[in-house]
Amino acid sequence: MTPEQIAALPKVVLHDHLDGGLRPATVAELAARNGHTLPVDDPGELSDWFYRQAASGSLEAYIATFEHTLAVLQDAEGLARAAREAVLDLAADGVVYAEERFAPEQHQRGGLSLQQVVDAVRAGVVEGEAEARSAGREIRMNLLLCAMRQTDRAEEIAALALANRDRGVAGFDIAGPEAGYPAQGMGATFARLRAARFPVTVHAGEAAGADSVDEAVEVGALRIGHGVRLTEDLHDDGEGGTRLGRLAHWVRDRRIALEVCPTSNLQTGAATSIAEHPVTRLLRLGFAVTVNTDNRLQSATSMTTELHRLVEQAGWGADDLLAVTLTAARHAFCHQDEREDLIRRVIAPGFSTSEGRHRQ
Repeated sequence: MTPEQIAALPKVVLHDHLDGGLRPATVAELAARNGHTLPVDDPGELSDWFYRQAASGSLEAYIATFEHTLAVLQDAEGLARAAREAVLDLAADGVVYAEERFAPEQHQRGGLSLQQVVDAVRAGVVEGEAEARSAGREIRMNLLLCAMRQTDRAEEIAALALANRDRGVAGFDIAGPEAGYPAQGMGATFARLRAARFPVTVHAGEAAGADSVDEAVEVGALRIGHGVRLTEDLHDDGEGGTRLGRLAHWVRDRRIALEVCPTSNLQTGAATSIAEHPVTRLLRLGFAVTVNTDNRLQSATSMTTELHRLVEQAGWGADDLLAVTLTAARHAFCHQDEREDLIRRVIAPGFSTSEGRHRQ
């Protein structure tokens, strides 16, 4: 399939960071307005800088690039603009459902309260959805609130998420360094969210190993952010096949979705190539695999780019693209009737039409 054919397909993204998806021109403009010094000022050169720095092979170096995007997202105007443009850029890429995540605690340097941060992002989402709709593109975006592993504010962020569960916030996440900050350290927070029947995903199995995934499962994660190190629990059965360990069986049997981000994983050293990326093995073994962008700015990527790279370099076909799209839709943090409506009304017809064109 060509990039043009893939671009025309309806897509679902579950793992996309607000502060990792800004337009380079927006970063440059907001930095100039706020007096923040960037490594380079030209948007084209700035785009290249973000990609080069993020592609060093280290998660720590990758994360360091966010100092510049976070610096320009410290007021309501910048946050709303970033959210609006995220909706428009994803819609232009054929995304029909998105979950955008961000850590409210990282946007308070300018004096915003946690609720004001959420309000600003939500306002931008609503504006972006309306603008996309007026241009003939349907997209719905829900928000996920992240608590940072290395801070002590998980209870605050969980309370914030619950207070906004009927105002566009659909789930809770923890992000930041896995090593030294186990998910169980936030056990009381996860228990509170379980009691409130609120969906949870957890960054795990990216920088740290399968034990990190196990910790996420223990605290009740319904999805795993990245999760590629789960392959450490896949073993040679001695007959040319694969034997699943206890954790791998649990994740597959319980259909705990993996939010895999191929290009990002190459940059942080969690994978060595698209051709050999664990996502294909996990998909072939029947895991609930989804494909995502993670940080579109740092990875110079889009959903079309991610899927095309898998087609071109890992041998994926149209059936694989449909499978991961359906999996993503069925594991979205929205109600079952909404998921099925999205599949019936948008995804299935979109793939059917595209397949017909492809055969012609």
